[in-house]
Amino acid sequence: MTDFIVNLIAWGGYFGIFLLMAIENIIPPIPSEVIMGLGGIAVARGQMELVPLILAGTIGTVAGNFFWYELGRRVGYLRFRPLVTRYGRWAAVEWQDVERLHGIFQRHGQWIIFVFRFMPAFRTIVSLPAGMAHMHRWKFAVWTAGGSAIWNCVLAGAGYYLGTSFRALDHYVGPASVAIMALIVLLYGWHVLTWKPRDRR
Repeated sequence: MTDFIVNLIAWGGYFGIFLLMAIENIIPPIPSEVIMGLGGIAVARGQMELVPLILAGTIGTVAGNFFWYELGRRVGYLRFRPLVTRYGRWAAVEWQDVERLHGIFQRHGQWIIFVFRFMPAFRTIVSLPAGMAHMHRWKFAVWTAGGSAIWNCVLAGAGYYLGTSFRALDHYVGPASVAIMALIVLLYGWHVLTWKPRDRR
């Protein structure tokens, strides 16, 4: 399975990396850890170059996050509450969480954007309050790109390092990736089924 994805990434080239990373930050079909990690393996195989890989992945990450930024900016802070009340179960978020994050974001917005790039559970959703707080677009782009570039370097570097023992890696990563995706689906399903909102106001 891993061999198939690596070949698919190499076939799509840097535009494929850009597209996958952009989509992953809107509706995550494949985690960025897998995309950039396997991109690093493609570099080790001589199918790609490291610097263009990092650039394509980072630009794709910024583009994908701008989707949520613009959504937050257009919807606005106050008009966002009915959406959270109605769909919070599916997004695993409540209005108290939005209020808390919005307050913190007003004081430390740029650092939150940068630091959250390294947190799998929050690095995409943090773009929403950035838009609601009307953070300057260039500032959002710079801090998103900075954190994303560092994280993508780590992921691609790890893939490159492991690429020399690709067959051994595939023996473990293939079944492990299937198990992880299945676990994520089960945990999400359990969360939706057992959802009990705290916000009763």
